[in-house]
Amino acid sequence: MSEIGTEAVPRFSIIVPVYKVQGFLRECMDSVLEQEFTDFELIAVDDCSPDSSGAILDEYAARDKRVIPVHRAENGGIGQARNTGVEQARGDYLLFLDSDDTYAPGALQAMADRLAVTSDPEILLFDHVRTYWWNKVQPSASVEMLQEAGTEVFRPADRLEFLNMFAVVWNRAFRRDFFTGNGFQYTDGLYEDALMVYTTMLTAETAACLDQVCVEYRQRRQGNSMKTPGRKHFTIFEQYQRLFAFLDTRPDLNRIRPLMFERMVSHFLFTFARDNRVTPADRAEFFHRAAVMYRRHQPAGFVLPEGITGAKYQALGRGSYRAFQALKLVNGARVSGRDRLRRTKRTLGKQAFQRFYQIQLHRPVDENLAVYSAYWNRTPACNPLAIYEKAKELAPHVHGVWVIKKGQEDTVPAGVDHVVANSPRYWEVMARAKYLINNVNFAGEVIKRPEQVHLQTHHGTPLKRMGIDQQKYPAAAKGMSMRKLLERADRWDFSLSSNLHATEQWERVYPCTFQSLDAGYPRNDVFYRATAQDVREIRERLGIAPGRIAVLYAPTVRDYQTGYVPRMDLERVTRELGPDFVLLVRTHYFYAADSRLAELQERGALIDVSAHPVVEELCLAADALITDYSSIMFDYANLDRPIISYADDWDTYVRSRGVTFDLLSGNPGDTPGAVATDEDQLIDAFRSGRWDDADATELRAAFRARFCQWDDGHAAERVVRRIFLGQEAGPAPLPPAERTVAPSPRAAEAGLRPGAPDDDLPIARETAADVSPSDIELAG
Repeated sequence: MSEIGTEAVPRFSIIVPVYKVQGFLRECMDSVLEQEFTDFELIAVDDCSPDSSGAILDEYAARDKRVIPVHRAENGGIGQARNTGVEQARGDYLLFLDSDDTYAPGALQAMADRLAVTSDPEILLFDHVRTYWWNKVQPSASVEMLQEAGTEVFRPADRLEFLNMFAVVWNRAFRRDFFTGNGFQYTDGLYEDALMVYTTMLTAETAACLDQVCVEYRQRRQGNSMKTPGRKHFTIFEQYQRLFAFLDTRPDLNRIRPLMFERMVSHFLFTFARDNRVTPADRAEFFHRAAVMYRRHQPAGFVLPEGITGAKYQALGRGSYRAFQALKLVNGARVSGRDRLRRTKRTLGKQAFQRFYQIQLHRPVDENLAVYSAYWNRTPACNPLAIYEKAKELAPHVHGVWVIKKGQEDTVPAGVDHVVANSPRYWEVMARAKYLINNVNFAGEVIKRPEQVHLQTHHGTPLKRMGIDQQKYPAAAKGMSMRKLLERADRWDFSLSSNLHATEQWERVYPCTFQSLDAGYPRNDVFYRATAQDVREIRERLGIAPGRIAVLYAPTVRDYQTGYVPRMDLERVTRELGPDFVLLVRTHYFYAADSRLAELQERGALIDVSAHPVVEELCLAADALITDYSSIMFDYANLDRPIISYADDWDTYVRSRGVTFDLLSGNPGDTPGAVATDEDQLIDAFRSGRWDDADATELRAAFRARFCQWDDGHAAERVVRRIFLGQEAGPAPLPPAERTVAPSPRAAEAGLRPGAPDDDLPIARETAADVSPSDIELAG
C-alpha cells in the first residue's frame, strides 16, 4: 500500500459493474474478498439494477470496509458503470471484473508479485479460463504466449501477437496514472472492450505478462447481453469507427492498420454468423453496414487470407450478400430450427397421442384456462393449490384444471375439475391452457407455446444444492439429465420466491430466462389467516390431547440412503421427553408407509402423520418443530415457534448433497434455534429448556427476518394479480411488525386472540413451533 500525503492508497482498485446479477453476485464478491492478498478496494457500481443487487452490495459493505458501493441514479450501461468506478478509484492499478465472473484463488497475490518483478508496467496481461454450467473448464488460447513472455517488459505496439489476445478488459490490469492520464473512458454500447483494449495497448509504452489463471470467465447459458439478439449489436460499427479515428491521429501506427483491419473484419464475421446476436431480419442490413466499413478502412495492398476465410472477405468487400449466402453463412438459424423440430418429434414418441397433441397445438390458446399440478401430479397441494383458491376469488373467469396421476383421482376434493395425466383431455388442456402452474416440472414431452405463461412456484427454500449445482454431488444427481432439466426450466416465464436467498439460488442454478417473482409463498398465507378455532380443530382431528406440547418431527430424504432410515430411537425420545409432550412424526413423501411407525402409534408412543395431506395443518398444530435439513423449517419459521435442528449426519449430508449455507454455524440468520447432533443432545435440549430459551428466540427472529422476507398472508393475491390479471403492482409485503400469525396451540386452547401474549399460560414449558410444506426441492 502506497501513500498520497497521509492517505493510504490501495494497490488495486477492483471495479465491478453490477446489473441484474443477483444470482451470481455473491460468488463474484466472495472470490475477491477471500483473496489472501488484501491490499485492495472493491468498487461495486450498481447501475440502477432493478433486482436486489444493490441491496446485496450494501450488505457486503456493512461488514467489509474494503467494499465501496456506488449506486447510480440511472442506468447507463456497463461502460458508464466502469467510468463511474474509475472516478472513485484510488489504487495504483485498475482491475475490471464482470459481476458474473470470479477471481481464482491467489490471483491478486500473483498479480502483485509480477508487478513488483516487472517494475510496475502500464499494463499487466494475465490468463483466464472459461467455465461452463456443466463444470467444463476450458483453457484460454493465450497460455503459451503468456508463458513465453516470462518477466519480459515490452512495448505492445512492437509485439503485435499480443494484440491477438482475447480483447476484453478483465484479463489485464491498468496502471491508474496511465489510464486516467491518457483520458481513457469507456464508450456506450456493446463491444466497448475491444475499443478499450486496442487503444490502451497501442498507447502503452510498457507491458508485462503473468502466465497464471486469474479470472474464471463464466459462460452463462442464458442472460448474457452479448448472446441476446437485437439492434444493439450494430454498435460494433461505431466502436471500430472510433478505433480507426484513433489510428488517424497516430500516423506512427500506420504499419498496424492492416492488423486492426483484419481484427475488425473477423469480429464482424464472427458476430454476423451468430443468430443469438444478429436476427435474421437484420442480417442483410448488418452485412451491408459491415461492407461499408470494409471499403472505408481497407489498407492499401491488403492481402486477403487464404481459403474460405479469404472468400468471405472478398464477398464482404464487394458488398455481395448473395455471394455470402452461397457460402452458407446464413443458414445457421435454419439448421438449428430443423434440429429442434427433429428433437421435438423424437420426444413426442408415442403415436397414440402424437397426432392428437399436434392438432391441439394448432388450436387457439384458451385465455381463460389454467392447468395446475403439484408434486409430480399428486393431489392438489402446496403453492399451486393456494393460487388456485385465490384465483377463484380474484380471477373467477379463469377456469382451473388439475393434473392428477392415474390411481389418485379419489384424492381430489369434490367439485375440483381434473384430468388424468396422459389422457386425451390432458394433452388437450396442456396444449391450450393460457396458464401453466406447477411446483415441479411438467413432463418433458410438453411443448410450451409462446402464448402460454408458465409459473414455477417451487416448493421450498433451498438449503440443499439444486439445479446445476447437483452435478458435483453424484448421489443427488443420480439418473438426472442436467440438459433435460434445463430444457424444462427454459419453459418457465416466472419463478416464485419467498426470500432473496431463494431468488439468488434459482437464478444461478437454473440459468434460464425466467423472471423472478418475489411475492412470498402462497401456501404460507394460512399461517397468517388461521384462527384459534382452526388450530384447536386441527389438533382435535390429529388426536392431540388438550394441554400436551406437540412436537412435529419432519426429517428430509437422504440421497445417499435407500428407503426410510430412522435417525433416532423414537420410542426412547418420546419416553425421555415425558407425558407433557407428544411427538408427531412425518416421514418424507418419497417413502412408503413404515410399519415401525405404525406399531409405535398403536402403542401410543407417537402420532404418525406421514399420510396427512396438508402439511400446513401439521405446522399449525405443532408447538415446536424438530427437523434436519428439510425446507419445512423456512416455512415453519413464519409461525415464530421453536425450531430444533437435529443434524446427526451433517458432515455426510454436506459431502453427499451440498448446502447453500452453514445451518449449524450458530450465526444469526443461519441457525433457527437450538442444535443437536446426537440423540442425547436432543433430549437435553428439551430437558434443559434450550429448545425455547432466550438464545433460541433471538436466533429464530434473525432466521425469520432472512427467510420469511415476503410472507405476510397476501402472497397468493400478489401472484394472482401479477399472473392472471397482469397487474405489475400487487399489495406490498406488510412490515414485519404488522404481520399477525396464527396463535400458538396453547394460546388457542386458552382462547387468546391472535398475537396476544401467552407468556403466562399454565403449561409445563413454553412452546412455539410450526411445520411447513414439503421439503424436496425441484429435481425435474
